[in-house]
Amino acid sequence: MTVAAVVLAAGGATRYGAPKRRELLRGVLAALGQTDVAPVVGVQGAYPLEAPGALGVDCPDWPDGRGASLRCGLAVLPPEVTHALVVLADGPNLDPRAVTRVLDHRAEGAIVAASYDGNRSHPVLLARSVWRDVPDEGARALEPLLVDCSDLEPPGDVDYP
Repeated sequence: MTVAAVVLAAGGATRYGAPKRRELLRGVLAALGQTDVAPVVGVQGAYPLEAPGALGVDCPDWPDGRGASLRCGLAVLPPEVTHALVVLADGPNLDPRAVTRVLDHRAEGAIVAASYDGNRSHPVLLARSVWRDVPDEGARALEPLLVDCSDLEPPGDVDYP
């Protein structure tokens, strides 16, 4: 099984007031670099993406929501990729151990997500069989198998400076 990462970084960062990925993306990419997940695809939209070590993919449909951005990232993955690990560019505390735990459960469900104290979060793993089912609201609309990561720090979702 080959697992690629799709980093969602297309949003306009209107609440943040500036392209937050400039400050936050490096930590996400560093965490992914400590895993076996490859290739890494960064989805850009409102702003150009500066993502060393990741393939930047432009998503003109990014205003349609996270689902549109996710579909853009999934569309460029090569045929040998069986699973996509979805993370947010504004989740700077992504823990590589959470990635490993989610990956360890990939045989148990087509959609697997980390949970922290009972709250669904990232990373989220999607088997290729569900990629075509991603709605505009994104993978959050799909029911996952939850993997407890409560002993780890959640990745975060930074909206304000």
